[in-house]
Amino acid sequence: MNAVSIKNVTKKFGDIIALDDLSLDFPTGKITGLMGADGAGKTTLLRLIIGLLLPNAGEISTLGYDPTTNKDDIVQVIGYMPQKFGMYEDLSIQENLELYADLRDKPHDFEKVLDMTNLAPFTKRLAGKLSGGMKQKLGLACTLLGNPKLLILDEPSVGVDPISRRELIKLVKDSLTEDTAVIWATSYLDEAHNFDEAVVLDKGKLLFQGKPATLSPTAKGFEEEVVKLMGGFEDEPSKLAEDYEIVAPQSEYTVEADNLCKRYGDFYAVKNNTFRIKRGEIFGLLGPNGAGKSTSFKMMCGLAKPTSGTARIVGIDIQDNPSVARSYLGYMAQKFSLYGDLTIEENMNFFVGIYGLDYFTGRKRIAELKEIFGFDKYANTPTKDLPLGIKQRLSLACAVIHEPPVLFLDEPTSGVDAVGRREFWQHINALAKKGVTVLVTTHFMDEAEYCDHISLFLAGQTIAIGTPDELKASVGADNMEDTFIRIIEKSSIEV
Repeated sequence: MNAVSIKNVTKKFGDIIALDDLSLDFPTGKITGLMGADGAGKTTLLRLIIGLLLPNAGEISTLGYDPTTNKDDIVQVIGYMPQKFGMYEDLSIQENLELYADLRDKPHDFEKVLDMTNLAPFTKRLAGKLSGGMKQKLGLACTLLGNPKLLILDEPSVGVDPISRRELIKLVKDSLTEDTAVIWATSYLDEAHNFDEAVVLDKGKLLFQGKPATLSPTAKGFEEEVVKLMGGFEDEPSKLAEDYEIVAPQSEYTVEADNLCKRYGDFYAVKNNTFRIKRGEIFGLLGPNGAGKSTSFKMMCGLAKPTSGTARIVGIDIQDNPSVARSYLGYMAQKFSLYGDLTIEENMNFFVGIYGLDYFTGRKRIAELKEIFGFDKYANTPTKDLPLGIKQRLSLACAVIHEPPVLFLDEPTSGVDAVGRREFWQHINALAKKGVTVLVTTHFMDEAEYCDHISLFLAGQTIAIGTPDELKASVGADNMEDTFIRIIEKSSIEV
């Protein structure tokens, strides 16, 4: 029996075909991964299934209902978790659950979902104070209220560390019965083997449907096979680094953190953090959500004042000479932080002014970056309406527009598909070879392999540091995800 049936469905937005004569089924009693690159049509399909959008052609059956005419009936029997779950950050976990239950006319019976998600001890904590993983657990708890027959999760693991990702998929598997179904949308192809079935879309068409193991028995192999089905990946040299200057005064270490500490009352967000990064090195900060990585970044670039300790960029103390130190630094924030109502060029013009480039240098850099990143197609599109992959390219373009010798990248590829991530790392590796120093956080353990050295964080403290091979050897693992989990499990630090 199928929970959802799609027959010859087409959906257009103006001249853009989001779904192209699509036919497929989502079975009951199984978790189906809806996979594909940014812009493949995943979110559009989910919105059609629950009646938030209407198709231009074709038929849809959701739990036996037609979403074009029975949307109100469907809402009563499904749980839907959108990409940006609408929690109120100034409300507690308990208050968010109560509000969501009232909006969906569900009873205030939260014991089961709180136990499942391990949120019971934290019901009074404000949602805004939760880590990324805990926020996703709260979103899932709200979605599970009322025991829905169909659970629809749109990119639930974006920005979530490997441990929390495993916990989320376990929670979903535990909620599944033979009479219910789950659709889990994701651009992370390495998640395929978590699902009973995988559906891969590309440009609105069905590329693959079946058990993930039929393509490859391994997560890496599945990703490689899907990329081939998409037409492969062009391994071209990065043009971003071709004319890049290294302009900073040289010191033995380009980036230094000495006993950095950030305390809020009795709570240490970062405690005695020390590391040194040489010119042209890629240095990774890894750790679970809430480990202190972003706080360290903010202190390193002067956005947060340390309680104690110092940070230096090319030998310049960030507190003593913040404007000079920042002039050598490019920063890409965890959350997209550009101006949504401005176009790509308007955003880059803004950063040209911020970094004090003269008119002719600024125009030259904007023209170069528009060509390198292929921005012409989106020339007049407000930034808020850009696909996620293009937003990330723009964030990187603005971070390097002044050709800084140091780059800070805070989860730069979160939510970006496999092809986009590979392209991104082509640019980063090319810049490092040019002598640019890169400090990066990531939740993708395969990306950790690109780093020359890694510092593993837990509860604001460094618990391991070394090259990827050294860290893997220390716990007898052959991949970075198992290494990450084993080191954290062996740590004596209480979270």
